[in-house]
Amino acid sequence: MRPALSSPPPLPASGPGRALDGMRLFARFAYMPNHLGYCGGDVNAELGAYLTAGEADDGLRRHLRTFAGAMPYLTLIASCNAIADPFDVRVVEAYWIGNALLERVDWGTYARDLHERFRGRLSGRVLEWLVGRPEAGARAHHAFHVFEVSRRLELPGGDAALDLCRIGWGTVTAVEAGAFTVAARPVVMQAGGFRLGAPRSERVLRPLRDPVLDAVGVGDVLAFHWRCACLPLAPAQVGALERYTTAALALASRTA
Repeated sequence: MRPALSSPPPLPASGPGRALDGMRLFARFAYMPNHLGYCGGDVNAELGAYLTAGEADDGLRRHLRTFAGAMPYLTLIASCNAIADPFDVRVVEAYWIGNALLERVDWGTYARDLHERFRGRLSGRVLEWLVGRPEAGARAHHAFHVFEVSRRLELPGGDAALDLCRIGWGTVTAVEAGAFTVAARPVVMQAGGFRLGAPRSERVLRPLRDPVLDAVGVGDVLAFHWRCACLPLAPAQVGALERYTTAALALASRTA
């Protein structure tokens, strides 16, 4: 039987503008790995311009569709939840942060999706193992992609980069013009497995200025990706991100 996570977060409400909000949310998490050349097309200047202006349109949608690693997850989550637009903010939040939409992704559909996507990129035994992850409890969350998929596809930087690639979070302790200092729990390896370590001070860059990050202050909890500030998190989002990250680490530790 597929393991269940305790107390899944409630399904976020729909509302006007959720597709636009979803595109902007996606761009926040996608900006830095795209800047580093790890995913997406040559669209970093465009992403930065949209984020700074706080705008979204079909041009941004075209740029975001170049992220071949994330898009299949968004499409899968949307399809399994009868949501027409993969950039619906609820779908985007589910993938990067986590919410109850992930609990509605049928594991058999998920397994078939993984098989179709990676059958030409992974060897037979590794592919068979990966396809079995949804039944074992894997959710269609970014943390799963980092700790289970990217490790098998030789993530740039190897295991040392896993903590940078996953979505981190931490409480802001200091604010500068171009950075935040946060107290965050790193991912550490121990006895061949993964876990969240004790909080430590980290400097998180802020390459762009926008109203959302302008409002972040000491005491807020900030999400970051590749040591780049993304957005402040509400308490329910902090709980969801920790819940799905911890679950992904536990599953990955069984085969680390």
